[in-house]
Amino acid sequence: MNETPIHVLVVDDDVRVALINAAYVEMVPGFHVVAQVHSATAALEFLGTHPVDLVLLDHYLPDENGLDLVRRMRQLGHGTDVIMVTAARDLATVQTAMRLGALQYLVKPFTFAGLLTRLEAYGALRRTLDTGGEAEQAVVDRLFATLATAASRNELPKGHSHATSELVRQVLRSAEGPLSTQQIAERAGISRQTAQRYLKLLERTGRVTLALRYGETGRPEHRYTWLPGQSEGA
Repeated sequence: MNETPIHVLVVDDDVRVALINAAYVEMVPGFHVVAQVHSATAALEFLGTHPVDLVLLDHYLPDENGLDLVRRMRQLGHGTDVIMVTAARDLATVQTAMRLGALQYLVKPFTFAGLLTRLEAYGALRRTLDTGGEAEQAVVDRLFATLATAASRNELPKGHSHATSELVRQVLRSAEGPLSTQQIAERAGISRQTAQRYLKLLERTGRVTLALRYGETGRPEHRYTWLPGQSEGA
């Protein structure tokens, strides 16, 4: 059964930019744009009558700036998460956004990949938090690191290519269960050594989980699983 999508409200004064941002969001599995609005007043009106999980918020709005809107949201009891998507890059604005609880700050212009990494990280965070209960220190550390590392996920180390990274991603995302390094290499059409390098990178950035399966020889086999919420969630 498909999980309930994350409902996103796009707030941008430029109608064309709002359309582009909404189209980007709709390309990410697990996310759905519920509306596009172009002022702070319209955003508050929508939030007051519709369930919204995440606001993609521009800072420059015709009636008040985005940070003032976040303040009013909190005053009115709206706990909706916020990711700033704006051309405002002065450090005072960035610092205030952090203090008001914005989860991410994406500077315009940006690519789809830049937004994708942040939405994937947010999706993973939501799925973890939705389980409820208590958290050990390791889980707490992972939660705080999830969004902090999202900004650097689109940067590949020297010697890595985006094309090969996407091949490995697609293999993992389409798999029905955990896969070994050899299985991933064969399906992606790359060497085992190459697959291993990319798998280590994906594991380090929190996109896959690694489990060990012990066979008759006693030597554990590494098996990788794409984390739910990172992209095509089931």
